[in-house]
Amino acid sequence: MPSTPPAPPALQFNYPLPYGAILRDQGVQFAVYSRSATAMRVLLYNKVSDREPSRVIKLDPATDRWGDIWSVFVPELKAGTLYHFQADGPYEPSKGLRFNGNARLIDPYARALAGSFQRSTDGIVRPAKCVVVDDQFDWQGDRHLRRPLAESIIYEMHVRGITRSSTSNVDHPGTYLGVIEKIPYLKSLGVTAVELMPVHEFPLAESDGSKARRSNYWGYDPMAFFAPHRGYQSGNQPGGQVDQFKTMVRELHAAGIEVILDVVFNHTSEGNEHGPTFSFKGLQNNVYYMTTKDGGYKNYSGCGNTVNGNHPIVREMIFHCLRHWVYNYHIDGFRFDLASILSRNRNGELVPNPPMVELIAEDPMLADTKIIAEAWDAAGAFQVGTFANLRWAEWNGHYRDDVRRYWRGDFGVTGAMATRLAGSSDLYQPSGRSPYHSINFVTSHDGYSLNDLVSYERKHNLDNGEDNRDGDNNNFSANYGIEGPTRRSAIITLRQRQAKNMIASLLLSQGVPMILSGDEVLRTQRGNNNAYCQDNATSWFDWRLVERNDEMLRFAREVIAFRRQQPVLRRQKFLTGTASRPGELPDVSWYGVEGESIDWEGTFHSLTCLLGTCWLTDPAARPVLIMMHSGGDSQTFSIPEPARKLRWRLLIDTAAPAPKDVYSKHNGPFAVSTKPILLEHHSLRCYVAE
Repeated sequence: MPSTPPAPPALQFNYPLPYGAILRDQGVQFAVYSRSATAMRVLLYNKVSDREPSRVIKLDPATDRWGDIWSVFVPELKAGTLYHFQADGPYEPSKGLRFNGNARLIDPYARALAGSFQRSTDGIVRPAKCVVVDDQFDWQGDRHLRRPLAESIIYEMHVRGITRSSTSNVDHPGTYLGVIEKIPYLKSLGVTAVELMPVHEFPLAESDGSKARRSNYWGYDPMAFFAPHRGYQSGNQPGGQVDQFKTMVRELHAAGIEVILDVVFNHTSEGNEHGPTFSFKGLQNNVYYMTTKDGGYKNYSGCGNTVNGNHPIVREMIFHCLRHWVYNYHIDGFRFDLASILSRNRNGELVPNPPMVELIAEDPMLADTKIIAEAWDAAGAFQVGTFANLRWAEWNGHYRDDVRRYWRGDFGVTGAMATRLAGSSDLYQPSGRSPYHSINFVTSHDGYSLNDLVSYERKHNLDNGEDNRDGDNNNFSANYGIEGPTRRSAIITLRQRQAKNMIASLLLSQGVPMILSGDEVLRTQRGNNNAYCQDNATSWFDWRLVERNDEMLRFAREVIAFRRQQPVLRRQKFLTGTASRPGELPDVSWYGVEGESIDWEGTFHSLTCLLGTCWLTDPAARPVLIMMHSGGDSQTFSIPEPARKLRWRLLIDTAAPAPKDVYSKHNGPFAVSTKPILLEHHSLRCYVAE
């Protein structure tokens, strides 16, 4: 019989899209955007440690260029392949062009990086290598949890910091897998979502080829938006962080905890004109960044450059990136760092209805996700309450400041405190939004921890190496007699009471509470209010505090549990001060210490809030009575007359020692409606009607 002729070689097609390095049958398709490049190459490496490529693929402009997209298929490559791009083109800084034919360039769409910047002796910057990734993963049926934003309790957390300390007692400290080991703790705390500080790639504590870098802990210095940070990987397998991150998300979801990412689409780690070229600058600098007429960089981020978020090419990259995290990583939401930069047009001007902001809100892939804006930037924009449309929630900076000032005892802020407690209708109602569009917080990564907020009047940032110039000077904090740690029991007691006051206020407010990791156990940064470079015990979660400050932890857990049980605290519409039918308690009413209608013009420190259940159909709803006093002397309160027909059990008393500070079984003593109630100085009481 005649022999069978060999099969013809498989035809390969040059797909110009999608961008990045995409696995195809029998190879990898590379695609990258550059309008002004005159030549493009793919550099392939055998090992992470290689300084020079083992193979260079030159793209032919005649066959491998489609408009401004350079694309080539390379057969026989597999997942795990290491690569860079390299582009020739004009070096004309005055025109915003900074091509460098020797530069090794990170793919803007790289899905993983491996290694680190290699020390340069020849002037060539050698950044971490890109890794070809296979997106297949056993999700075991996992899907997004789709918890309503109004039902959420957010826990802002650092992936490395939560388990890096030796006190964490985990097998994989400082990693995605380490987070999995702390899921029982997160679940016991009662939070419904973790908001992870940046996990997309940023430089390790290393040289980037231009100068030695201070340790980067927070991660607000991106260099590859699509790639999970390799520094949080357990082991060193190139691309191993991809599956580990997915495993972390899957296990958090299995515990009922959503994952929100803090994303930084406002600048990159390439910096200004003095910074290195290792990605965007070497591909199309004047598209990816906002540049000045003389080729410099507009700096609305405070970090040297500003991502050109409303250029069509960059808009496309950002929304591809968000879709990537939602689809490939099952991410439940995003918090946008310095989001007001997304409201700036290509000239840097703030504009109404900015295209990027609208695109994020309307994108169908993101329809089930939470989108949260830090509605300000480093160039003076402050858009809290006015950032965008109905899809966007906002970090409420007014909430933070007003709650701090009220409990510090400032005059004239009681009315503002009531507004924040009621959901900040002054900010969100005019635009048709709801109380849950206010992300309420007292502390965040950026500033004091809760313990330090009540222990320091001045920032103590000398360890950052900037002569204490960095960090905010306006913290609305107090030390109550001594700066920093003390053994004086009266000061310690007052500080703990103030911490409980602010945690209780946060969890009793309409809106969505966000708790800073470690505040529930009074973690300290020793007065450092800008610990961005403190990858050490200053920033890490000290797990010994779980036992040392178990009273505070118990308090936080119980008040979180009460919030989750009580629909009165999670209304989806703003309070009106009216009732749904005659004789019923209004949804909210406000009183002075004698039970009289409050005089909002007075200079006082006391406030009574009565929350009714009208318009709520959930049978778990109960009226709630909150009494707050931020003055330095004790104060008697009277139960308002409309509330006297109900039987009130004490739930919270921040001035009482544990376990009487919060009654976990809702079996606190009854209040006698006709007798005055004495609140100690700087204290809060909360009663629940039977």
